[in-house]
Amino acid sequence: MSVSLGRYGVWRHETGLSPDLAAEIEKLGFGAVWVGGSPPGDLALTESLLDATTSLAVATGIVNIWATPADEVAESFHRIEKRHPGRFLLGIGVGHPEATSDYTRPYAALVAYVDRLDELGVPTEGRALAALGPKMLDLARERSAGTHPYLTTPEHTRSTRERYGTGALIAPEHKVVLDDDPAAARALGRPAVEKPYLGLVNYRNNLKRLGWAESDLDDGGSDALIDALVAHGTPEQVAARLDEHLDAGADHVCAQVITRGMAEPEGDLRRLASALGLGSAG
Repeated sequence: MSVSLGRYGVWRHETGLSPDLAAEIEKLGFGAVWVGGSPPGDLALTESLLDATTSLAVATGIVNIWATPADEVAESFHRIEKRHPGRFLLGIGVGHPEATSDYTRPYAALVAYVDRLDELGVPTEGRALAALGPKMLDLARERSAGTHPYLTTPEHTRSTRERYGTGALIAPEHKVVLDDDPAAARALGRPAVEKPYLGLVNYRNNLKRLGWAESDLDDGGSDALIDALVAHGTPEQVAARLDEHLDAGADHVCAQVITRGMAEPEGDLRRLASALGLGSAG
């Protein structure tokens, strides 16, 4: 893989990202920032984050293939790659059927999209695919640098690495609440899991493949499920949970820090970076 993500990154919805925050994330020693949501195809925000930093990798998590034509995103990729070579990873995916009225034959649609990216010169190593289930995971391995799974656990990472063998990228997202009061942490983390993800069929199916029962997925999710999907506790405890993904075979793990009242995340990121032993955090 040509884009160096480092071991740890930060996932944040595009509406909460800014060039100043990207510069702070880089200063703290994280290797990458993931632009969450479904950023528009011009990738202007992505470019601005790269402009504000010197070595930080920026990835999309993810560009939705139903919302952005391949031709548009390929043009943006080449523009950004020319300006910031080797620092941009194009994450793409099919999203979920509940959000897209045209959601038909998602696997075939993603294959056709990747075929078009090939025709337009977007390199395999410069893109990653959102994938949860076996068919999409195999496509990600065969047609991209690897996979960026969302709302998963270290157990999913381990099974993916067993499926992949060596070489292909696995870069999961994991939610984080820095609070060592379990009840308070669950109260903050549960809404970020429940809405919309526990109502979406692809995420529910993936969690059931991982062994969770329907009862775990209903009524906001069981405490055990929330604990599995939202790392919480002291910064050191959260860091240890993120490291479980790396121990299970991930190349990179990106933390989505959840804060009270949508507060700016810099303080929590600083504490987490310190617990992770990153360079400039202390």
